[in-house]
Amino acid sequence: MFPQWILTDPDIYALEVDRIFGYTWQYLGHESELKEPGDYVTRWLLDDPVLLIKNKQGEINAFLNSCTHRGTHLCTADSGNKKAFTCPFHGWTFNTEGELIGVVAGDKVYGQKLNKKEWSLRKIPRVETYKGMIFGNMDKNAMSLDEYLGELKWYLDIILGRSDGGMEVKGGPQRWVVNTNWKLTAENFGGDPYHVATTHRSTVELGISPKDPLYSSYGHQVKLNHGHCVNVSTVVPGLNMPPYQGLPKEMWPMFERNLSKEQLEVYKKTTVIVGSCFPNLSFHCPVHGSEGHLHNYLTLRIWRPMGPDKIEIWSWFLIDKAAPEAYKMDSYKGYVASFGPSGTLEADDTEIWTRVVQASKGRMARDKDLSYNNLLNYMMGMDEVLPDESWPGPGVAYPTCYVDAALRGMHDYWLELMTSDLKDDSKWND
Repeated sequence: MFPQWILTDPDIYALEVDRIFGYTWQYLGHESELKEPGDYVTRWLLDDPVLLIKNKQGEINAFLNSCTHRGTHLCTADSGNKKAFTCPFHGWTFNTEGELIGVVAGDKVYGQKLNKKEWSLRKIPRVETYKGMIFGNMDKNAMSLDEYLGELKWYLDIILGRSDGGMEVKGGPQRWVVNTNWKLTAENFGGDPYHVATTHRSTVELGISPKDPLYSSYGHQVKLNHGHCVNVSTVVPGLNMPPYQGLPKEMWPMFERNLSKEQLEVYKKTTVIVGSCFPNLSFHCPVHGSEGHLHNYLTLRIWRPMGPDKIEIWSWFLIDKAAPEAYKMDSYKGYVASFGPSGTLEADDTEIWTRVVQASKGRMARDKDLSYNNLLNYMMGMDEVLPDESWPGPGVAYPTCYVDAALRGMHDYWLELMTSDLKDDSKWND
């Protein structure tokens, strides 16, 4: 439980900018977006613009997308291929290694005083990858990405490593702005299947989703370390669903080669894998369709905060490199129809998310007197649903997705980071 005013309080948000987003690993993109030397994409680490570039050696560099002369936002294009980047303000030019290689009238205005090596683009302090996913961290002393992902890797491996060649991004990330709070969206994907039957009621009425009000509860919710969480949903009892999320049968031998016995045991019965990597990356690997046909895909989501009551959603579509081309195209149609910016399920979610923030700005919601009068309820399953000790994967797994255990874990880690200065003042005085 936490007070409702935490969602929209500007002072809380100001602390999050430093204490959460200044010290955690955040998703920047996927290696498949940068295929050739000179390929680049522009991204953000909260308010810091980032330029990701593949150099001549095939390495991916990440720089602050800001000219070292007067700070201009250097490259504003979403993606492309370049040998060099020229600042639109005064014309300083940088190569794919971030080195300053050109200064307009340099000899005349600076003489020999300007040492170009001292004015290279600034590197993002930490950049590491996992299964093709590129992460950045503003804290040079942060734990490794591998350690940070921790128990979550076991589940990411199922969706990212099940096929030969892994996953690839198709198209660029779609973006749209929603007037809501980033914690709300991260928890909605991370541990709230309870909303599905109500928020997405139209899909039930249209016969797309089962009428059973518990249909999104079947499976396991797993609380993981570092605030991460995942829900592994299984088929509604009595419904006939093919194994491995209905992926083509010719792909099944790959799954058996690339996944462990325990991962196969879980994945074979899975219909949906959805979760969040703290703080603001979510992943959703469902079975959706268009024109009456169901297909699997993976979407990665960044909830980029733009204030306490506004986010920019970045949404990537990924599919197995080894999947048949026709299947890839049909999967993309299913993604756009359900979770694209105007998708049926997306429209349902964004409407609810904005309503929560609207109702959290008023005088009563902002009452700082801590009591049950203004606390949000995260008590579902508490002391009622016990962990499933037979679960083969890591983390603390509960035998239903209708619990708030994962969300409590997410908020526990949030609180740990937000209050860590009480234990170590030096961390925030560097």
